[in-house]
Amino acid sequence: MTRDEVILAIKDIITTIAPDEELDGLNPAERLRDQIELDSMDFLDIVMELRKRYGVQVPEEDYKELASLDSCAEYLGPKMADIELKVGA
Repeated sequence: MTRDEVILAIKDIITTIAPDEELDGLNPAERLRDQIELDSMDFLDIVMELRKRYGVQVPEEDYKELASLDSCAEYLGPKMADIELKVGA
């Protein structure tokens, strides 16, 4: 998966979890929680969806690496390099 595909995958997961959130115009460098309404349960759902859809395990100590779209792409990019994008899963 490319960097842009990782970001698209994260946005698709967020859309599944929080369908009322507007994701167009998100600043990729800014913390997601500062831009959209995500509580801790939503965040755990994101982590669970990453595991369910892509088989990617994110240990609790690495949750901070998923704070922004940029940090998601940086952290998940190597873990998802050989995985095919699944949108709308």
